[in-house]
Amino acid sequence: MSKDNKLKTGLKFILELVEEFFNTSLKANRKRTWHQHVVPYEDDWAVRREGNKRITSKHRKQSTAINKAKTIAKKKKADVIIHRADGTIRDRIKYD
Repeated sequence: MSKDNKLKTGLKFILELVEEFFNTSLKANRKRTWHQHVVPYEDDWAVRREGNKRITSKHRKQSTAINKAKTIAKKKKADVIIHRADGTIRDRIKYD
């Protein structure tokens, strides 16, 4: 490998490191929220924290899921976002 190619390879590596550093720091600076979503889940209802793929809890009735979401949101001073069966947002309750 020539001296020119080694230099280009080294510079490319440094640029990749810098890019990864900035991408990681951007993700770290994003504030996680504790907003609780009440969403349809299979044939039931679930509570899911905003940004999470996993559900927090599963309930047969939407009203039970809403009560669970309210309990969590009150403790964390967050919002409860209630969805309809088709996934659209029905209501938002704020606890700040």
